[in-house]
Amino acid sequence: MGNSNNQQIAMQANLEQTLVLTFAVPAEELLNYIPEPLSLDIYDNKWAFLAVALVKTKHLRPKGFPKFLGRSFILVGYRIFVRYTTQEGKNLRGLYILGSATDSRLMEIMGNLLTNYHYKHMDIQWEEQANQTLVHSSKQRLKIKFPTHIHDPKLPVDSPFPDWKTARRYAGPLPFTFYINKENKEIQIVEGKRTDWIPNPIHIQHYEIGFLDDYIPGKKILASAFSITNIPYYWKKGRVEKWG
Repeated sequence: MGNSNNQQIAMQANLEQTLVLTFAVPAEELLNYIPEPLSLDIYDNKWAFLAVALVKTKHLRPKGFPKFLGRSFILVGYRIFVRYTTQEGKNLRGLYILGSATDSRLMEIMGNLLTNYHYKHMDIQWEEQANQTLVHSSKQRLKIKFPTHIHDPKLPVDSPFPDWKTARRYAGPLPFTFYINKENKEIQIVEGKRTDWIPNPIHIQHYEIGFLDDYIPGKKILASAFSITNIPYYWKKGRVEKWG
């Protein structure tokens, strides 16, 4: 992760539709996927977590700019839940980026110029029917299907969480995203701010996520899934610390 791109400006957007699937993996199987100085955020002394977030984003623009200058597109993010202790001794919970995708060629280019999100273009379709939502890519192995208007607080059968309240408290949202520059021994910390974050638990009828299957082989247990609508969100300008 020697990429030196930094998020130099604050950004804002409206998250029109957000879908988050969180997967539990035995912690020892994820240790090699995160760099120093990050550590895994571990639950119940054995579980680490991956998150897949799919977002219909409206009016993304520099913070303070009018909406008509913003761009709208679909984003997909693949993340690991991690912790980082700052130079001041604060213990932060956040996300480490494995990869990102977007249906916008412009966002792919601009996102990779301005951030370390590692964007790739994907033919993402978000189809909302009367009773069902389907998010999929015909060229890549991505397919997620769930009831559109039914909120189901029952967790997936094999979830390590005892109830939805615990899953919501633990599985998100996490405010910080971390980027590591190994060569310079620097960590960039980007903080997200949101309002009215009320996640609705959903039942995933079917999922296939080729990126995770290829990147991290082995069994991944669906731990929770939720959707959120119409969330104002902004990202602060990233700050950089030395480590090591």
